[in-house]
Amino acid sequence: MPGLTVPGATLHYELQGSGPLLLIAQSGEGDADRTVDLLPHLTDAYTVLTYDRRGLSRSRAAEPGRTTTLAEHAEDVHHLLAAVTDEPVLMLGCSLGAVIGLHLAARHPEQVATLVAHEPVAPRLLPAAARAHHEAELAGLQDTYRTGGLGAVFSEMARVLGIDLSRKDVEPGLTPQPLDDRRRANFDYFIAHDFSAIIQDTLDPAALAQTTTRIIPALGETTPATVFDRQCALALADLLDTRIRTFPGGHNGNTTHPQAYAAALRAVPADAAAEIA
Repeated sequence: MPGLTVPGATLHYELQGSGPLLLIAQSGEGDADRTVDLLPHLTDAYTVLTYDRRGLSRSRAAEPGRTTTLAEHAEDVHHLLAAVTDEPVLMLGCSLGAVIGLHLAARHPEQVATLVAHEPVAPRLLPAAARAHHEAELAGLQDTYRTGGLGAVFSEMARVLGIDLSRKDVEPGLTPQPLDDRRRANFDYFIAHDFSAIIQDTLDPAALAQTTTRIIPALGETTPATVFDRQCALALADLLDTRIRTFPGGHNGNTTHPQAYAAALRAVPADAAAEIA
């Protein structure tokens, strides 16, 4: 599969389907294969671009032990888009991927026509006290992981992010992706490095209010009201003075409800055009 050399890394990426370009920036430990159940419902209408975030799976960083900032992750996407298209794209960013999309919209708005930002893990969108509280939660999860490993941190991480580990609310016929060695290694990078990147993030909310990218805040219909990624989505909608979209499922609705989620995503361009008209 293709690889792209960018400053400080080599990125693995995949292109599937035909039509206008849709970039998906994954959540958590998700690599280019994370949305294997979602893509069949999109590739008849879009050329879907997925990739392994720097540090995950087949994307290699020149300095593996170094934490990549979210701004640097956004620059990776900037180089990736520049390599495959000269047209502005539709982007779906989920969780951490949504924050990468927000940085991209602020830094390179000409590359993204519309960004669907699904429950961004962006404490900087929140008031100071809430921001400090949730950054401390993330640091606490890192401590739990260092002392107890993945088994010890899973349930608490799910609580903080509003993820349903029971998988009772899923579309019929889905087979859970196995927690294999590759996903374990990706979880290690995600918790050890990407949590730090979130805590140390430099996202400028004021820049988002000025971008020419159309940003559509989104949340999962079953995400608990108490979790901070939902609060971040609502804060983003308030910042941009726009309505929030509700997508099927919860925080990981793109993996638990792929058919319904794809239908909601496919409706976004027409919905946005109708609002402008």
